[in-house]
Amino acid sequence: MYADRKAAGDELAGRLKDMALDDPVVLALPRGGVPVALPVARGLGAPLDLVLVRKIGVPGQEEVAAGAIVDGPPEHVYFNEGILRGLGMTQDDIADTVATKRAELAERRQRWLAGRPPIPVAGRDTILVDDGIATGATVRAALMALRDRAPARILLAVPVASQEALDDLSPLVDRVVCPLVPRYFRAVGAHYDRFEQVPDREVTAMMQDAPADGTARNQ
Repeated sequence: MYADRKAAGDELAGRLKDMALDDPVVLALPRGGVPVALPVARGLGAPLDLVLVRKIGVPGQEEVAAGAIVDGPPEHVYFNEGILRGLGMTQDDIADTVATKRAELAERRQRWLAGRPPIPVAGRDTILVDDGIATGATVRAALMALRDRAPARILLAVPVASQEALDDLSPLVDRVVCPLVPRYFRAVGAHYDRFEQVPDREVTAMMQDAPADGTARNQ
């Protein structure tokens, strides 16, 4: 059990400090991943950025995931072709939904980062952080997008995850850091004493207070 997301981030930071990391960048999946990632970035003296992902739902059936979009650069849009075929749809049928999600990502980057462009990760060890993983669909989309940004290595650092999710995601990364892998996994929040929703204003404040790019290489 973790007291809260900050305590979980402190635990991850302690484990990551023992690794030889090359000019690291820490990337958080908002909202819940941000308070975990902030102590990681501080502990490593690394810059903190966000990876923004939105599920692309089927029009009229938003709970059905037809794909996902990850902000860039480069932007990545993934389609679940099996779902689309099963519904008799094509990518063109959800083009308007993709455009709406793209606009939502741009609005969120403006809101949380004042429009700051993403930190380059090419040639750098890149650490993706979330507060936990149950199924891993969002994390998978983020990892697939990150690979095309040519980082030196990708590390997935999460406080808690199901073994099934880690087995699925491990081939996409160079290393996994996950201190808690329960034999009987429940919801992510069940492994925290405090697991409140993270408001937008807190994400904005934490990102304003996060280490800037260049910190790690100047250590």
